[in-house]
Amino acid sequence: MLIVGLALAGIAALVHVYIFYLESFAWTDRKTLAVFGMTAEQAEAMRPLALNQGFYNLFLAIVTGVGIVFTATGSTAVGAALVLAGAGSMVAAAAVLVISDRTKRGAALKQGLVPLLGVAAVIVGLTV
Repeated sequence: MLIVGLALAGIAALVHVYIFYLESFAWTDRKTLAVFGMTAEQAEAMRPLALNQGFYNLFLAIVTGVGIVFTATGSTAVGAALVLAGAGSMVAAAAVLVISDRTKRGAALKQGLVPLLGVAAVIVGLTV
């Protein structure tokens, strides 16, 4: 079950790298505007915030990825702690998103379901 959890956490990390790309490099592109439901003017006004948020998503992905590597190379305690911190923060961010704006349920589900399943599987894998 630990391997399943690490795989799910890895997928979640990749999703967050993609979100980093959207928020930090493609923020005002037509396709990104459609994904986030914004006008070009709104995106331009929010560009600095999006850049910061994009890097936050990248850092969560990095922490999770480093945790996966540590776990895979035998440092299970350190690796699992990093995976749980990174993926757990992804879940928490998704919860904040849906709590703050109910219309963002779909985005929160896309952002938070896979890391939630990964966290659960890692915990089960560590306790079995």
